[in-house]
Order: sequence, then structure tokens, then C-alpha cells
Amino acid sequence: MTTWPVHGTIDGPIVMIGFGSIGRGTLPLLERHFAFDRSRLVVIDPDDSSRDILDRHGVRFIHQAVTRDRYRHLLEPLLTTGGQAFCVNLSVDTSSLDIMRLCREVGALYIDTVVEPWPGFYFDRSAGPEARTNNALRATVREEKARHPGGTTAVSCCGANPGMVSWFVKQALVDLARDLGRRLPTPAADDQPGWARMMRDLGVKGIHIAERDTQRSRNPKPMNVFVNTWSVEGFLSEGMQPAELGWGTHEKWLPENGRLETIGSKAGAYLLQPGANTRVRSWCPTPGPQYGFLVTHNESISIADYFTVRDGTSGGGCVYRPTCHYAYHPADDAVLSLHELFGRAGARQERIHILDEHEIVDGIDELGVLLYGHEKNAYWYGSQLSIDETRDLAPYQNATGLQVSSAVLAGMVWALENPTAGIVEADEMDFQRCLEVQRPYLGPVTGHYTDWTPLTGRPGLFNENIDASDPWQFKNVLVHGA
Repeated sequence: MTTWPVHGTIDGPIVMIGFGSIGRGTLPLLERHFAFDRSRLVVIDPDDSSRDILDRHGVRFIHQAVTRDRYRHLLEPLLTTGGQAFCVNLSVDTSSLDIMRLCREVGALYIDTVVEPWPGFYFDRSAGPEARTNNALRATVREEKARHPGGTTAVSCCGANPGMVSWFVKQALVDLARDLGRRLPTPAADDQPGWARMMRDLGVKGIHIAERDTQRSRNPKPMNVFVNTWSVEGFLSEGMQPAELGWGTHEKWLPENGRLETIGSKAGAYLLQPGANTRVRSWCPTPGPQYGFLVTHNESISIADYFTVRDGTSGGGCVYRPTCHYAYHPADDAVLSLHELFGRAGARQERIHILDEHEIVDGIDELGVLLYGHEKNAYWYGSQLSIDETRDLAPYQNATGLQVSSAVLAGMVWALENPTAGIVEADEMDFQRCLEVQRPYLGPVTGHYTDWTPLTGRPGLFNENIDASDPWQFKNVLVHGA
């Protein structure tokens, strides 16, 4: 595609916080798809290692950190120079909630890819495990939404996952209804009870956010270097949180070190161990069966919460909820990096490195949703974006990055078209419109049925503590002793 559609006009300033791997990838998409005054675009980051890209694009750069003490002093003047501003928060170590509040006060649109806290949250030894979960972070934003319904749109957690995968879940449900011959109308975008009933009526027990990243570098990973295809800081922050999942009503067994959540929606459970050292069985089209890491993500709770069916009484008791969690097999270099890190008792390597589009020789990021437990067993729907196609589509990013940056693009378009929606998550947005914007950047988007279950081939040579009555129990999904 050489002529790119302009999806909207941003008539005020654009303030991008953070210019790491996702910020660099988002910049050319902003330039392609929005009409705006380039002189009013500013990027803020404490790291100036990518300053050359901004200079080439003629973008103003502020070489500072956005901190708790001075974020208002720094951001408010930038967001109030006339017209409706758009704050694009793609940073780490900044409070999404505080910046979101500021944007509402000044009437600026807002988007982020994660509920990010101020520094110290992820590794706070004085906080209990539940207080360090993504559910706890999400609850602060949902409470803010309840206190301030409506208002200027603030899109929370709109990257590939969380974000895009919530749109995939709805499309996968539509596909499943069609393939089962069920004449179920597609609920309206804002019909949460309708979507929840649809999932229940189709017999879905749960969802894996099932991902396999096969991108590889021409150079082997050196010792004492953490190599990844996206933010190492972001991965390690979430990877060292407790393993966490939305807890479905079909589940009969919770691990001894598992706890049901008591904060916010109470839609999830967590384990007293880090997600990046917790393995689960899952399935993706290219590798087939695989181990993934049960790393906590906002969508694990938001999807489970969104698709909860309640009994309609004043208390609204839960009568159906799907299990939902991430099952992530990162690039092989990242797996080796994790193994090395946990061998060092969790001490991060001296150096970190993100593989860019120039050093990756081949591979894809296969990211989708595996809906399981229904009449057709399991259905994976998602993106199979290769590094080769990524190079043809957009600069400054690998396949992993483009799945995220294109979701940011879609979320910004939706916000411009719905500027007074208040705080929203991807589950609450129009999935068809968002995928329409994003799909040109996702490579093949395909659906695959599989007869694989977590009990396939088990037990093997050794006895296992499995639940043969229901293959899709979490007891069978979790890799015990991992």
C-alpha cells in the first residue's frame, strides 16, 4: 500500500511520552494516518538514544523524565496550547492514572498500552502479592471510571495485548457462532451483557492469549545480556509480578499457592510465584502444542470480567465467567534470558538489548486468542505477522512492535471518533472499527480449529496429577513444579 488513508484530524498538540521501541514504531503511523500540525508534536523521554529519528522527522524532543513531582508542571503547558490535545503515553515508570486525570482536567484525549505505576510498585517488598497484581492496578482505573463516568475519552491498555486481543475475542466468537450453525446476532459494541451471554451460550470455558514469537537474530545471545523483541523493562516488570489469570466458573481446583482475588472486580486468581517463571500448556498454529509463560496482563482480568454473566439480582452474583490468561512463548533469546535471570535469583543482567528489524533474520510473531471448551474443542484466531512483511509495512520496528503500534493507531482513531466516552478498555470499544483500522498492519489474520487439549499425550512415562473428567481444567493447563 502506497496511499495510506487519513483517519482523522488532531487539531491540538500531540504529546508522546516515551520513545522506546513502541514510540519509535508509532511515530510513522501517526504521520501517515492523521492530519496534524507537525510543529505541535512533541516527544518526551529521559533517554535520547533515538534522538536522530526525531531530528530526521523534524519532531521536537524534550529530554526529561516524567516524574511524580513534576509531571503536571511539564505536561500541562504542552497540553493546553489550543485545540484538543492528544496524550500518547508509551512510557514506563509513569502513572497512567495520574496522567489520565490531568488529561481529563484539561480536556485532552489520552491513550496508553498498560496501566503503568510510578517507580517502585513492581518490586515493592513491603506490599503483599495481591497488591502488586495487574488486577490491583486495573482496579484503580476502574474506580476512577466509576467516580467520573463520561468525559473526555481516555483509552486504557490499548496495545496488542492488552488491546487488540480483546477485539480478536469478539471476532472469534462471531466465527464460532457461524461455524456451529448458531444464528446468534452480533451484539452491539456497548452490549456487555449480550457479549457475555453469547460466550456462555457457545460453551466457551476459557481463553488463552496464545502467542509464539519465532523472530531470531543472526547473532547468538551473549551471556549476561537480556535480549528481547520489545521492552525488557516492561517484560521484567510484569514477569516479576505474581502469575495471574481470570478465574472461570468451570474451575474446580486452585493450586496450593493460589489465591482468589479480593480487590476490584474479584474476577481473577493469582499464584504466589512470578509469572515469568510459571509455565502453562497451550497451542498456536505454527508450533502446535507448546509451553508458554503465565505472565500477568490486564486483559487476563478485563476479558474475564467483561464476559461475566450475572444473575440479575441486586447483588449481581456471577453465574458464568471464562478463565482467561496469557500463554506466552517469547523469542528464543528471551527464553534463554529468563532462564539466565532466574538462575541469578532474579538479578537482571548487566546489559539489555532489543532486537531491531535490521538484525532479525526471519520469524513471525503469532499472536492470537485460543477459545476452548466448546463443541468444536478449541479455536485460535489471530495475527501471523512476519518480520519480512513488517519491513515492507512500516519502519523502526519488528513484528512484535508493529502489532502494538498499529493497535495504538486504532485506539487513537476510535478516540477521535468517540471523544466523550470517558475511560474505556479495549473490551468496551467497537471491535469491528478498530480491526478495520489495524488489520492492514497485521499480516495474515487467520482462524484455526484444533483437537489438541492439555491432556493430549498424557500421562506419559510418569504418573501425573491430572483431571481426566475435563481436559480444560486449569489443573491440566498448569505445568506443575515449574
